[in-house]
Amino acid sequence: MQVFKRGIRKSKVLPTKQAAKDWAARTEWELENSEAVASAQPFGEIMDRYAREVSPLKRGHRWEFVRLEKLQRDSLAKIRMGDLRASDLADWRDRRLSEVSAGSVRREMTLLGAVLTQAAREWGLIKESPLKDVRKPAQPKARDRLPTNEEFERLALVAGDDLSHATARAYHAFRFACETAMRAGEIVGLRREDIDLENRVCRLHMTKNGSAREVPLSTAAVELLRMLPDLDPVFGLNSQQIDVLWRKVRTKAVIEGLNFHDSRAYALTKLSRKVDVMTLAKISGHRDLSILLNTYYREGAADIARRLD
Repeated sequence: MQVFKRGIRKSKVLPTKQAAKDWAARTEWELENSEAVASAQPFGEIMDRYAREVSPLKRGHRWEFVRLEKLQRDSLAKIRMGDLRASDLADWRDRRLSEVSAGSVRREMTLLGAVLTQAAREWGLIKESPLKDVRKPAQPKARDRLPTNEEFERLALVAGDDLSHATARAYHAFRFACETAMRAGEIVGLRREDIDLENRVCRLHMTKNGSAREVPLSTAAVELLRMLPDLDPVFGLNSQQIDVLWRKVRTKAVIEGLNFHDSRAYALTKLSRKVDVMTLAKISGHRDLSILLNTYYREGAADIARRLD
């Protein structure tokens, strides 16, 4: 049985003809009246529905869930859907810019845009997203923070070299990331069966962009893996542990402004001196080459000239 109303198509298989008729009648009424019902709903309820029904289907669901939960405490969430205007979202944007970075606001706007698009296209609750008329803050300048040799030494001293301790393995994971450009989430999910030391390859089954990829291992990366105790997952850490322990090590080492993710920039900067940008994209999993060219591919004209000899 199929129902098409107000530009929305729904279908369902039911056991009997009467059940199908009942479902069709109820669905048509819901579609016909959904906008009127939704207009009285606070925006926060729509966020909550998105967090429950849509976010769990995504790899980054934990970030979305936490962020939407916080957004539901903002005054923006109390506005009824029927009253929500671009000016309300612009006011929220300006308030957030006084609290967090432009990059954070852009990410939150992308999330709110996804919620409103879902409400319009899939749920038929509004005609269109009012966020489309709201300007995003300017793209912030890319981070240019790489760990120094001195910082590596201080981190190593604080973490220790006994890899039976989780703290030492957290720093070990950072060093591994500096060799492979793998993300923290990819590293903690690495299992023994995913590693081929003979061919020096790690196989990642699910990455941030939702696709699998193979990561080549340098000699140093292979050695780092061989040093680890017999654990599975290989580093014996989960995402929360590696985040907490890394911050602990960094604080004790009195290092400011260095994130775990900066290891990815360090690795890609180093690799960019050895491989072309297409190969670099294959290693990193980037689909947008402009990110690599503008952020990680730091080779200067003089460096390129030397390679032309």
